Amino acid sequence: MSVCKYFGTDGIRGKVGESLITPEFFLKLGFSAGKVLSQHGSKKIIIGKDTRISGYMLESALEAGLSAAGLSTAFTGPMPTPAVAYLTRTFRADAGIVISASHNPFDDNGIKFFTTKGSKLPDEVEKAIEDTMAKEFLCVESSSLGRSSRIIDAAGRYIEFCKGTFPNNLTLNTLKIVVDCAHGATYHIAPNVLEELGATVTSIGVKPNGMNINKNCGTTDIRRLQERVLAENADVGLAYDGDGDRIIMVDHMGYKVDGDQILYIIACEEKRQKSLKGGVVGTLMTNKGIELGLANLGIPFARSRVGDRYILEVLKQKGWRIGAEHSGHIILLDKTTTGDGIIAGLQVLTAMLLTNKSLYDLRKNIILLPQKLVNIRCTGINNPLEDSKVKRVIAEAESELQGTGRVLLRKSGTEPLIRIMVEGANGSQVSALSQYIANIVQQCDIS
Repeated sequence: MSVCKYFGTDGIRGKVGESLITPEFFLKLGFSAGKVLSQHGSKKIIIGKDTRISGYMLESALEAGLSAAGLSTAFTGPMPTPAVAYLTRTFRADAGIVISASHNPFDDNGIKFFTTKGSKLPDEVEKAIEDTMAKEFLCVESSSLGRSSRIIDAAGRYIEFCKGTFPNNLTLNTLKIVVDCAHGATYHIAPNVLEELGATVTSIGVKPNGMNINKNCGTTDIRRLQERVLAENADVGLAYDGDGDRIIMVDHMGYKVDGDQILYIIACEEKRQKSLKGGVVGTLMTNKGIELGLANLGIPFARSRVGDRYILEVLKQKGWRIGAEHSGHIILLDKTTTGDGIIAGLQVLTAMLLTNKSLYDLRKNIILLPQKLVNIRCTGINNPLEDSKVKRVIAEAESELQGTGRVLLRKSGTEPLIRIMVEGANGSQVSALSQYIANIVQQCDIS
């Protein structure tokens, strides 16, 4: 099958006002998606968004395109991505759409599609939408135009769903929690979920103004959360990204607990409860220490390409239920259909309560290999990954590691970045090699 021109690993994403993220493009995208989805019987689409100021503009253009194709839309307002997937299922809608750029800065935006079952659109449907965009825009007759409506209490419905994934016989009334909502889509959801389950909650990042989403907060910058956990003498801190499908945690000592460690904690608790089905799925970026630790516990582990859609593919192939990315996408197929930061956090809190252990105690025995991640912004003029100098320096680094580590370079599927990962037994060596490779990549990109 041909490679998609617009759709990446997580929908379509870019800078607002440039190339793809314009009202004109979203109008045509809405119409083309409507024409393709209507062939699959679709007539009603649920649309949600995060808190970016551009979401209102793009939402209007998208709705106009869908209406012109004859599809009706139901709006949720600002809502986490996994909430839209959930509402699409419960309302028996034919598809769901989220306008969001996830963890990116506010001046980026994007779009994600879900099927009626709450899963990502198949590649062939995305390709069909792109092919339709090359055709003439022909509005349906007035009598066939789609209508728009708003879902009443969408937030309340999702709050109850999240609470339903937490054991009925437990309460959070012994825990003091700091939650950072990144001024994003979870700002009116996550604090309420935790408070209604009994926790004492301190909230930060809950005053979105359209331009502060992910700014010095959330999963991409947990320093403020760490400081607040220590200042409040809290038991745990939870950070979400702009659209709520990622989570990073902080223990009471202020230490970061990333997606790899969260995966390990949840898998270990399910094994302890004898409810683990098969094994777990990580990605090429998952720390080797996680793989080794799971092996010691007899828990099978498999790696996928980077991206939650690829984790889902492997989970479905193997019939397993738990997968995660280092960045904090945690997929729990026995609870929901896509990555969900709130639900993943609740499972870790459950493990803390059932084992009577702090998050620090749950994570302290996880031995991670030193790993260094470096992001280099690309100009787009050259592809450094194809440069002979870059290939040579990678080979040199792998030789220096002498089989004790890994080197991985890849293009980001969501931002114009080259992501560099070096992992090994010696932290100083790993840091030096990653910076050396980054310097060469940067030189090749601008040469």
